[in-house]
Amino acid sequence: MPEQKVKFISKEELFEMMENKEDIIVVEVLPKEDYDAGHIPFAINIPVNLLDTQALALLPRKDQRIVVYCSSFICTASTGAARKLQSMGYTNVLDYKGGKQDWSRADLPLLQS
Repeated sequence: MPEQKVKFISKEELFEMMENKEDIIVVEVLPKEDYDAGHIPFAINIPVNLLDTQALALLPRKDQRIVVYCSSFICTASTGAARKLQSMGYTNVLDYKGGKQDWSRADLPLLQS
């Protein structure tokens, strides 16, 4: 099976999905400490190194639209997580490459745990 291309989305696209209450799951793939310090509203935390053990429990539907993100455009964790999820059979994974830095620079809120 050929490797799927990772689809990237902008903060505007993510914001629009959230505003329209679309059926998405937003996943921060950074370590728990980074997630606790501030995360995009409604995001859940699955560190990239725990996808193997946690994805099936937290993301039971393989066709669910999933948006992964990490810290910034130069962070590669979200793209790696998107590829990992695709290799696990998830069919609707999007990478918000700008991550927390891009989100907060647009004066959008980050929530603390």
